[in-house]
Amino acid sequence: MSADQGEFLIVTGMSGAGRSTVANALEDLGWYVVDNLPPQMLRPLLDLANLGGAALPKVAAVVDVRGRDLFDGFPGVARALREHGSVQVVFLDASDDVLVRRFESVRRPHPLQGDGTLLDGIRTERTRVAPLREAADIVIDTSNFNVHQLATKVNEVFAEEGAARHKLTVMSFGFKYGLPSDADLVADMRFLPNPFWIDELRGSTGLDAEVRDYVLSREGAQEFLDAYTAALRPILEGYQRENKSHSTVAIGCTGGKHRSVAMVEELAARLGQIPGVAVTVRHRDLGRE
Repeated sequence: MSADQGEFLIVTGMSGAGRSTVANALEDLGWYVVDNLPPQMLRPLLDLANLGGAALPKVAAVVDVRGRDLFDGFPGVARALREHGSVQVVFLDASDDVLVRRFESVRRPHPLQGDGTLLDGIRTERTRVAPLREAADIVIDTSNFNVHQLATKVNEVFAEEGAARHKLTVMSFGFKYGLPSDADLVADMRFLPNPFWIDELRGSTGLDAEVRDYVLSREGAQEFLDAYTAALRPILEGYQRENKSHSTVAIGCTGGKHRSVAMVEELAARLGQIPGVAVTVRHRDLGRE
């Protein structure tokens, strides 16, 4: 691939081997994913990706036997693209007995089953995709993977070195405006003295140095920050292991102007030191008073 081209990935393989899980994991890593694409559309999609440049740096297409008769042209199309070094092909596989169990658990027929059995459909598909498996750049056998383990495998193979595996939003808010509906964890800063009752601090916010210094110097503030950071570390590390890609920690005070804002800024700085975590700060109610 030339220097001005991005990455282009074709995901294929056996039905029931985890294509949807892989597609979702790639999207979480920032890939633009097109599902159930007819093979004949691969070349136009690749051209579009190249024209898009930075707008489409990573494109993945899921191609499989759901394309019916159009799928028959897939091996030739993939071969032509790969000869130019334009794409990588990932093939997902699993044993027949595992595929049967997965189809039975979701109570859906195999796309090639027709009037036959599940096993008939699986064997027909395996014959049709055999050339793709042999020519694939990466083969992943998902027989012993659950969805979380497969997503972890995708992260191991396709995540950029040093890239964050978990995106954390640390949000301040005011209790009088209601709890954030999207918060995973909530902490209450109303145990600290309120700068609102100090005339020279009332008009300032937790972003101002005088308010920040006041809040962080109150009894219990540093103890909370130390303990809460220590408590959140194993949670955020566990989210990464379980491939939970986003979470929100909400820190509240009465109006969302002083205490919560100052504490969020300090907490975000500390949590940003945890490997694999990218932190975004949001002050939901700042400016409402």
